[in-house]
Amino acid sequence: MDRNQLVVEKINAAIPDAIEEILDFRGERTIFIHQQHLKAVCQLMRDDAQLQFNFLSDVCADDLLPDYPRFAVNYHLYSIPNNHRLRLRVRVEDPDEGPETVAKIWAIATWLEMEVWDLMGVRFKDNTSLRRLFLPEDWQGHPLRKDYPLGYEEVQFSFNWEAIDAKKPYAQE
Repeated sequence: MDRNQLVVEKINAAIPDAIEEILDFRGERTIFIHQQHLKAVCQLMRDDAQLQFNFLSDVCADDLLPDYPRFAVNYHLYSIPNNHRLRLRVRVEDPDEGPETVAKIWAIATWLEMEVWDLMGVRFKDNTSLRRLFLPEDWQGHPLRKDYPLGYEEVQFSFNWEAIDAKKPYAQE
């Protein structure tokens, strides 16, 4: 039996209404999970003797603006004994009411969720360690959101060199 199909069957048997959607793209499977079932599905993925997803390699978030729900949190799982990768994806309507932490299942989730909160602003329920990881504590906003102001300097190329050079504050003699 195909490993991806085995995962779906195990989830459906244990938590029948957990799967929202299944997406296969370029040889990768993404299983969309209803937010309220995420922790139970993750526990099953780790503890089931046939699945053994014992490594959480990454947690990241997408800002889908202007779509609704606006955010999606992705959990990249790997089963070392089975050499199998899988992605769980949870849609998040309100970033302050994000998914429950999976830190009790995979300890590294504390840090990965902290990174998502710092850069995207999605809170994880029961994660008491959410704080700035990459940015200063007094930083305002979350810079990976699509509505975050860019505030950048125009890049200088050969075609716009003169216009950019005229704006630069060179030292006056």
